[in-house]
Amino acid sequence: EILLRYPALLVLVPVQIGTAGNLASITCSRLTTQLYLGTYELSPSNPALRANAGAVFGLAATVFGAVGIAAWGIGLALGGSLALGRVLLISLVSGMALAALVVVASVAAVEVSYRVGLNPDDTTIPVVTNLCDVAGVLILFAVVSVVL
Repeated sequence: EILLRYPALLVLVPVQIGTAGNLASITCSRLTTQLYLGTYELSPSNPALRANAGAVFGLAATVFGAVGIAAWGIGLALGGSLALGRVLLISLVSGMALAALVVVASVAAVEVSYRVGLNPDDTTIPVVTNLCDVAGVLILFAVVSVVL
């Protein structure tokens, strides 16, 4: 009902799903590459791991900020009345929460896959992408229910 009342939020759903999977794929690929190059170390002091996490958060802030503005514009054109600030808040908060999930899930998937003797190139992207796709929509709906 809320999605029909506010078309801008309806626009965010497929973008949330797509971006979740993309961020997860990028992160898993980068971490797996580091693992094979011997530069991966599960430690908060590892500069490469921190740089990857920072890249995910930076990309999420940029993408979800732009998507929030675009969704607001589309919603306005479709007769929606939700304010730009609210659409941006929903888009950015859900996007940054999703970015945190992407980082944690990607690191966990690489670690578990490697420790049990599976090839992280084959296992991490499908697992983390599916998890983040589903969780991304749930996070979006949770943020919408809190903000509205």
